Amino acid sequence: MSLVLPTHALKRTTCRLRLDTKGEHPASKRVHWSCLPEIGRMDVAEFRRRGKEMVDYIADYLENIEQRPVYPDVEPGYLRNLIPSEAPVEPEDYNDIIKDVERVIMPGITHWHSPHFYAYFAAASSYPAMLADMLCGAIGCIGFSWAASPACTELETVMLDWLGKMLKLPECFIAGTSGRGGGVIQGTASEATLIALLAARCKVINRMRASNPQLSESEIFSKLVSYTSIYSHSSVERAALIGGVTMKKVSTDKNFAVRGETLKKMIEEDKAAGLIPFFVCATLGTTPSCAFDRITELGPICNEENIWMHIDAAYAGSAFICPEFRPLLNGIEFADSFNFNPHKWLLINFDCSAMWVKNRADLIGAFNVDPLYLKHENQESGLVTDYRHWQIPLGRRFRSLKMWFVFRTYGIQGLQTYIRKHVSLAKEFEKMVLADENFEICAEVIMGLVCFRLKGSNEINQKLLDRITKLREIHLVPCQLEERFILRFAICARTTELRHIQRAWSHIKKLAYEILQESSHCLKG
Repeated sequence: MSLVLPTHALKRTTCRLRLDTKGEHPASKRVHWSCLPEIGRMDVAEFRRRGKEMVDYIADYLENIEQRPVYPDVEPGYLRNLIPSEAPVEPEDYNDIIKDVERVIMPGITHWHSPHFYAYFAAASSYPAMLADMLCGAIGCIGFSWAASPACTELETVMLDWLGKMLKLPECFIAGTSGRGGGVIQGTASEATLIALLAARCKVINRMRASNPQLSESEIFSKLVSYTSIYSHSSVERAALIGGVTMKKVSTDKNFAVRGETLKKMIEEDKAAGLIPFFVCATLGTTPSCAFDRITELGPICNEENIWMHIDAAYAGSAFICPEFRPLLNGIEFADSFNFNPHKWLLINFDCSAMWVKNRADLIGAFNVDPLYLKHENQESGLVTDYRHWQIPLGRRFRSLKMWFVFRTYGIQGLQTYIRKHVSLAKEFEKMVLADENFEICAEVIMGLVCFRLKGSNEINQKLLDRITKLREIHLVPCQLEERFILRFAICARTTELRHIQRAWSHIKKLAYEILQESSHCLKG
């Protein structure tokens, strides 16, 4: 096999090339792959040097991150004007690339790990996880099967067992060496919900056709209905859209939680109408308010009706390693699948979303496609797992390395201390809000999220948030609870301390009083 290189590229090579110009145009030379050098490459010596420089850059970035504006001040399309419209033809100097990180990239970064970031939910980060990600990238295996890299598969199985035991999950969710269930690392909670819904859909269609072979798959499909809270994450509704099934929103109690009696009534009405209820997604720690659906009430109903119950605890699930929060997971024994994101609150970098199933055959039965080129001699041994049957993509990274590094570096006690610190900071912020008669708390503060607002209209709270966002000293996002515009204050960064909370509250109060003064003058005018 040969490659045509331009003359200027040949001049840059350092090896002796074996050229074959016979029958070729003089302007081109044919180079054999056997002696082709890497053009513009980074050799191992430079990699060592640049790698150490990058670690220093990252350490400096994180150490000084609070000095950067937490939210970027750029307009859409800013980046296109800062770089060429086409890729470079010839290699560029690495120093120029690094300089452009600050010039091009950093101005458009929202600094999720800044102690001034209080938006969404936490994005986990820790030095051990970063180091594990480096090793993952270096190994570069694509662990779709045990044979593709045995350590990649086996460490994942063991790490999900470790984490399941930290959460005190029922034994049926632990793979061990002979369990029917087990855990898998998905990319996101969104993927986990979709996987659960698709597996539930496959299971109910097979069950219905087994009991009534005359029913066509399309007949069953058209009658399927699933359920979730009006406050569940948008990804749950999106899973139903992708899965092509109806999803109904279930109203909540005064604490924004779905109750058993409400769900039961909806199921009975739908069954009477000839529909087939098959899937319920309960949420532990909803995105708007960190509310907890009553799974001890929902679970028995789902089991009785032969409905798959999936539990989405994307944010709150990490806290269940703490004994004081574990009762919020009571009822997990009724679930068919359970998911949370260690990459939110357990110091393990994105992407690492842990999912367990009570019976792994339910997943494998739904997603098993086994061509000859993916088969291997050990797959029927009963001792190995091929995770390609547990997920949507075929390929997967060696993500369990991050779990292994973090669990061993921090230990369970260290992780518990980290979570408790965030909860205590949220409680401190709640006290500050309650001490000011102009503000109100809008939902129970259970973990690291505080929902609050200025007493008054939605418009005045929208104005407050707009001003906070424009000044870029802190970053918040809103939610809506019972038609009210709410500000969410989530403790997110690993480095957040009480002084950051106090500074944030002073900033919010100052802006709020300015707005109240302006409103007062308008009324007087």
